[in-house]
Formats: sequence, structure tokens, C-alpha cells
Amino acid sequence: MRQIPLGVRFADRAVFASFLPAHNAEALQHVERVARGAAFGLTWVCGPPGSGKSHLLQAACAAASEHTRAGYVPLAQVAPLGVGVLEGLPQMQCLCLDDIDRVAGQLEWERGIFALLRELEESGNRLIVAAQAPPALLEWALADLGSRCAAGAVFQLRPLDEQEQHAALALRARLRGLELPDETWHWLRKRFPRDMRTLYQLLDTLDEAALAAQRRLTVPFIREVLRSAERGR
Repeated sequence: MRQIPLGVRFADRAVFASFLPAHNAEALQHVERVARGAAFGLTWVCGPPGSGKSHLLQAACAAASEHTRAGYVPLAQVAPLGVGVLEGLPQMQCLCLDDIDRVAGQLEWERGIFALLRELEESGNRLIVAAQAPPALLEWALADLGSRCAAGAVFQLRPLDEQEQHAALALRARLRGLELPDETWHWLRKRFPRDMRTLYQLLDTLDEAALAAQRRLTVPFIREVLRSAERGR
């Protein structure tokens, strides 16, 4: 697997198999095709926080890396390093730029991304970009970059509703060898924010505890884990 050496750590479960399509099946299918090399050019994935943008980009990079040069760059994390982080990226055959809205409106960054996009397109390579809004709604400093992005394949992700959140969390748990009983889900949704980022982080904590204790994800066990976590702070 070839990835960008920026010290970026992938979420270990950010793969296509753990992404619940729900209303976002078209976006998932397209990004899978890009990762396989069956679709080219620029793909823009947008949606509110927790809608699955980073999950899709990391899954695409992981899948593409099995057979080609691929990289994932979370601009929200690496932007403080400066536009120099873009150097060397044109060699990627499948490049994923997350949080592009973090640098939109900054002329130096936009010039660097525009040059990168042109090189990737000329080489017949693929670029997947994520932001909260579609390209037409961002305030670009470089109009040409905004136009090129808007001309790509644009997909708006819809957040999961409560029933879909349950299904997504159960799917992630099942892939880890865990079962999420209905009563456990009902208990969790009454006590924690109903966004997938928070719920997945909670599942990470519970997964580690369940593995160590060889326990099921029952309500009493979760209460015990959370009490221990509170005492440890």
C-alpha cells in the first residue's frame, strides 16, 4: 500500500464494507468505481459533518492502494504546514483531498490545488475531494478552480436518520465481531449525541473494553465501562 508520508492515520474501519449506503448509494457506487480505476477525473463529495465524507475518501484510498499509488490528505490537519504539502502529489494515481473548504479562498493554496488538478487530469489520474458544501457555493479566490471543480462529478451526502444510524452502528459492530442489541442502542441514543462521528468513537471505546473483558455490549457493561472512563479522567 502506498500512502502519503504525512503522519496521517487512517480510521481502521473506514472501508467500503462498513459504509451504510442508505440514501447515499449513488455516491458510494461512484467512489468505488473511482477507486477501482473504472471512473476518472474529479469527484466532489459534500455534506455536513458526520455524513461520511472522510469515511468514503479513506475507503477509496485504502481500496485504490491495493493496486496503484494512492494518497489521502486531510487538509484541515495539514494546512498549517503550508502549501508545500502538495509537492509530490501529482504522482498519485488516486488522490483524496479532504476538507478542501479549509483552504478555499486562500489564493496560494488554490493555485497549488489548481496546478495539481491539471497535472492529475493530464496524466489520466483521479482526484476525489470532500467539503461541506458543493463547489458552486464556496467563495473561491481563483474562479477557474471553482469552475473546474463544479464541472466534476458532484455528490451531496445526506445524513442518516435515526433508524439508519442504528443500522450503521450495528453494521460497524458486526464487522468487529460484536452484536449491538436493540435495548443497548435505545439506551445509547438517549444519552449521547446522535451524530455518527460520536457514535463511532463510542463504539471504538466499547470495542476495546469488550475485547479485553470478553463481554457483550449489554447496557450494564456499557455503564460499567463509562463509569470507569469517568473515574480515569
